[in-house]
Amino acid sequence: MFFKLLFQAFKVKEIRARILFTLGILFVFRLGAHITVPGINVNNLNALSDLPFLSMMNMVSGNAMQSFSVFAMGVSPYITASIIVQLLQMDILPKFVEWGKQGEIGRRKLNQATRYISLVLAMLQSVGITAGFQAMSAQNIVTNPTWQTYLFIGAILTTGSMIVVWLGEQITDRGFGQGVSVIIFAGIISSIPGAISQVYQDKFVNVRSGEIFNSSIFVVILLVAMAAIVFITTFVQQAERKIPVQYTKLVQGAPTSSYLPLRVNPAGVIPVIFASSISTAPQTILQLLQHSNKNIAWVENIKNALDYNTWTGMLFYALLIALFTFFYAFVQVNPEKMAENLQKQGSYIPSVRPGKGTEKYISRLLIRLSTVGALFLGLISIIPIVATNLFDLPKMVALGGTSLLILISTAIQGAKQLEGYMFKRQYKGFMDDPIK
Repeated sequence: MFFKLLFQAFKVKEIRARILFTLGILFVFRLGAHITVPGINVNNLNALSDLPFLSMMNMVSGNAMQSFSVFAMGVSPYITASIIVQLLQMDILPKFVEWGKQGEIGRRKLNQATRYISLVLAMLQSVGITAGFQAMSAQNIVTNPTWQTYLFIGAILTTGSMIVVWLGEQITDRGFGQGVSVIIFAGIISSIPGAISQVYQDKFVNVRSGEIFNSSIFVVILLVAMAAIVFITTFVQQAERKIPVQYTKLVQGAPTSSYLPLRVNPAGVIPVIFASSISTAPQTILQLLQHSNKNIAWVENIKNALDYNTWTGMLFYALLIALFTFFYAFVQVNPEKMAENLQKQGSYIPSVRPGKGTEKYISRLLIRLSTVGALFLGLISIIPIVATNLFDLPKMVALGGTSLLILISTAIQGAKQLEGYMFKRQYKGFMDDPIK
C-alpha cells in the first residue's frame, strides 16, 4: 500500500521534488556520519561498543557515535531543549507562556530559544561524553587529552549537532516528513545491515555445527516477534476514539453532526524518542564526575542503576516513556484550546456542557487514552530488553522494539503526509478547472 502510494506520488513533479530533496539531505547526513572528529582514536573507542549508553546514542544518531563522527550528537541536544522549552510554557516562565499564545511570531521566538538552549546542551554533552569515554577506556580515545583538546572536540560536535538540526528543519520545510523523525529514521535504517550481519555472525558463523538448528529457531522466533511488533504498532498507532459532535449553527450544505477523532496513542512515538535522548543525560553527568575522580563509588553505583540492562534502569526508562506520553499527549491535544474552538464553531459534545465541562471531559478521556498509549509504548520498548537479559540474546535485540516503534510510526506519518499532498493536488485541480 505504502509503495503503491509512493509510486503514484513520484508521478507528481512537486511531490517528487520534495522526496528527492529529502533523500539529498539524508545523503549529506549519512556522509557526515562517517567523518571522524580529529584527535579521536576510533579503534580504542570500539572496545566500548558493548556499553548500553553507547548503544542508545548510536540508535539516536544512526551509529554516528560509534565512529565518533562530526554528527555523533545527532538531534539529541535539540530534543532535550525542545522538552525544556515545552515545560517552560506550562506556567513556569511567563515570557515563554506569552510567546506560546502569540501564534506564528511566538512560535518563531520559541524555536529560536530552543536553538540557543540546544547549543549550550550540545557543548556540555559533547565535552562530557568525550571525557567519559576517555575515563572508561583502558587506552586513550583522545590522542592528546588536554582541556584545550576537549573544548576543540566539543566545538566540532556542537557544530555538527546544529548542522543536523538545520538539516532536519530543511526536511520539514522543503522536503517530506517531520525532519527530526526522518533523521532518526534514516539512522536506524542505516544500522539494519550491521544488525543482520551481527546476528548472522553470532548465530551461524561463530557456533558449532550442532547448534545451527537452535540458531535457526532463534532467527525464526526473532522474525515472528518483529512481525508481531509491526502489526500491533501499526494497529495501535492508527486506532482512533471518535467523539460525536453536534452543530448548533447550521450553514447551508454543512453536516448537522460529525465526530472528533482522538488517537488511542495521542503522543505517537515522540515519548520514546524523548526518553531515549533524556536517558543519556544522567550518564553524561556521571561520566564527567567519574573523569574528575575515578574513586567515587556512588557515581559508579548510580551509573549502573541507570543502565537500561539492569532492572532499575529498565524501570527508569519505562517511567520516562510513561511520563512523556502523558506530557506530550496534552501538548498535542490541548483540552482547553479544543473546548474553546468547539464553542467558537457553534458545536458541542452531546451530554457535555460547553466550555469548562468539555475541557474536563476531553482531559479525562485523554488521560485514559494516554494510559493505554504509555503501557503500549513501554511494553514494546522494554520486552526486547528483558528478553535480551533473560536469554542472553545479541545486544542489538535490546533496542529492537524502540527502533521498530520509531520506524513504523515515521513510515505511517510519511504515508499520511503523502496522502495529504495527493488529496490537496486533486482538490486544487478541481478548483482551478471547475468545468472538468
